[in-house]
Formats: sequence, structure tokens, C-alpha cells
Amino acid sequence: MNNVVLKPGREKSILRRHPWIFSGAIQNEEHVGTPGETIDVVSSKGDWLARGSYSPQSQIRVRIWTWDIHEQINSEFFFNRLQRAIRMREQLLDTNRITAYRIINSESDGLPGLIVDRYGDFLVCQFLSAGAELWSNEIVTLLHELFPNANIYNRSDVEVRQKEGLSPHQGVLWGTLPPKQIEIQEGDIRMVVDILEGHKTGAYLDQRENRMAVAPFSKGKLVLNCFAYTGGFGLWAMHGGAAHIVNIDSSQYFLDLAQKNAALNGFDPHKFETIHGDVFELLRQFREQGRRFDIIILDPPKFAESASQLQKASRGYKDINWLAFQLLNPGGFVFTFSCSGHVSPDLFQKIVADAALDARREVQLIRYLNQSADHPIPLNFPEARYLKGMICRAVD
Repeated sequence: MNNVVLKPGREKSILRRHPWIFSGAIQNEEHVGTPGETIDVVSSKGDWLARGSYSPQSQIRVRIWTWDIHEQINSEFFFNRLQRAIRMREQLLDTNRITAYRIINSESDGLPGLIVDRYGDFLVCQFLSAGAELWSNEIVTLLHELFPNANIYNRSDVEVRQKEGLSPHQGVLWGTLPPKQIEIQEGDIRMVVDILEGHKTGAYLDQRENRMAVAPFSKGKLVLNCFAYTGGFGLWAMHGGAAHIVNIDSSQYFLDLAQKNAALNGFDPHKFETIHGDVFELLRQFREQGRRFDIIILDPPKFAESASQLQKASRGYKDINWLAFQLLNPGGFVFTFSCSGHVSPDLFQKIVADAALDARREVQLIRYLNQSADHPIPLNFPEARYLKGMICRAVD
């Protein structure tokens, strides 16, 4: 088996079981292997450290499969990892009442570069690394064995694959093509999702528990749901008894799905308003109009795709929170989020605090929010904590 030899002193992160090896940590990688090939990682002293997949075009040269020298990367390895992850979700979730959830969360489940989400009878996969791509046929076969009645669909149509030297792919992997819209259940809420053209694999499953958290705050409240997508936060606010919801999104198609979801749950359409437009512009219009809300939800898309975009992203997060605090009634709440992995939790809190200060509002942090439990965060891999959220209350 081919191997990579690390530079002296660069084995520390591997000994702490961090699953990435960057190109700068490698001493020699000439003729190491082909994309996705399984290789051994060796220290500068010749000590065996780990076994992973090689990606010659990525800054992350090796993604670790195992730290066990006796464990081989084969069909049995993938079956055991898949089965372990599935059992964990069955322990965490009531899958009779939650029919859409993440089965495999990449490094968090010991399968770097692999995402598998379940939407009822459909599994949606993303193969995001050279190693996951190389083993994709075997993984699909094993998923069919574990879920014999499920159809399997590929949504590997994301830009991150370019960093691995991979082209985008989308299509049926097993079974039939999904319908345009699939109905799922999220506890007490029913929703339709589009796994063919929707964001991510169709829905923001990582926000499930945060959507549910809105309901207890919502009774009788005026709610503004920004970047609403298909209305998830607004639906849970309605379930909690909100007096009126305003949902804003830049896509009319997804707002139409939000209205469909409101009707699916029997909510009064006059209380579930949708506005098509740019959130930043509309919030400035609301400020000039003197409109105010009791709850404002800010769930924007990723503002920082890379470290070079961090400063620009910070300005965007500050601006949107600054506007929200100006529109908030006294005693009101802002549910604010960042899904940018390059924005640390501490930095995000500082940005929101500066926004409140510039808005001249006294604000308390009520609760931190994270991604749902089916998106676990290994203690040895803090990068898995990409989603950060806070519930903030205006004291004045």
C-alpha cells in the first residue's frame, strides 16, 4: 500500500484523531497514489499513524478512514460504519414522527466526504471527496441492502467537488426518479420538499430542532421569517400560535412551497404572508415604514465560502442583525444564525453584539443553538460545528 510521510512534528493532529491532513504537513508525496486511493499515513520516524483516502488535487490531501492498523478499507468497513450511524439515528429520533433526517454526516460518522439524507422512501447522497466518490458504487449497494425499499438519488451537484477534482453529478442511483415534491413529517408539522432542485439535499435538516424551538415563543406574536426558503421556521411559529407571519425569500418558487406547506397544516393563509424580494432591501423598507415585529428569524445562506471572504461575511452578518434589532419590539426576540464554517462561534457572537450596540439596543443572550442531533459534532473535529445560532432578547 502506498503511503505519505509527514514532516517532523506534524503528526500531532493525527494523534489527536483529527481526520484531515493538509498538503503542507506532508514531507514527500511523489507517486503516492490515484484520487481516492487508500493510503497509509506514516510519521517522519516511520511510525504508522492512520489510513485514509488520498486526494492529490485538494488542499486536504488525506481524509482519515481509520486509526486502527488492523482495519482494512473494504465493503465490510463501509457496512459497519453505515450500520453504526443508522443505529445512532434510531436511538436519537422518533422516526415514526420524523421522516426526514441525516443518516450519514461525513467525518462525524467516520465516513469523510459522504452525506446521506433520508426523505421517507428516498435516500439522497452527496459524494464530496475523492475517497467517497471512489467507493460510491459500493456504498450505494450497501445502502440498498440496509434500506431495501428505498430509492437512492445522487445530489453531488455542489461546487465543493471541484476542490477534489470532481465534476458535478445528479441522477438516480437506485430505484426510481423522485417526484417533484415529496411530503415529509417533522414532528407535528407536515412539509413538502423538492429533493431534485431544492437547497442542499432538499431541506435544511440541520435546523429541525431550532425550528421547533421557535414555537414556545410565538403565541400571539408578530413574526418576521427572513430567508424563509419553504417556510419551516414560519410553520413552527404558526404551530406555536403566532398572530401573523411574514416570510421573505429571494425565490418565488420556494415561497410558493411555503404557502403550500401552510395549507398542508391547515394554517390560515391570511396569517401566513409571503414576500418575494431581497431581505436586506426589504428590512430597510420596513424600518422606513415603521413596521415592528415581536420575533425576527435570520437564517441566511452561507456568507463565507472561504477564509478570504471572512471580512465581507462579517459585514453582512452585522448588517442583517443591525437591521433586525431596529425592527424589534421591546421584549422581542431575534433567532439569528450563521452556517459559515469560517465564522467561529465567538466571532459570530461578537458580530451580533456589535450589531446590537450600533442599533442602540440592550440585548440579552437567552440560549445558544446548534445543528440538530443527527448532525453530530465529534470532539476531535470542531470543524463539524458549522451551524451557530443564538436566541437574543431585547431588554429595552
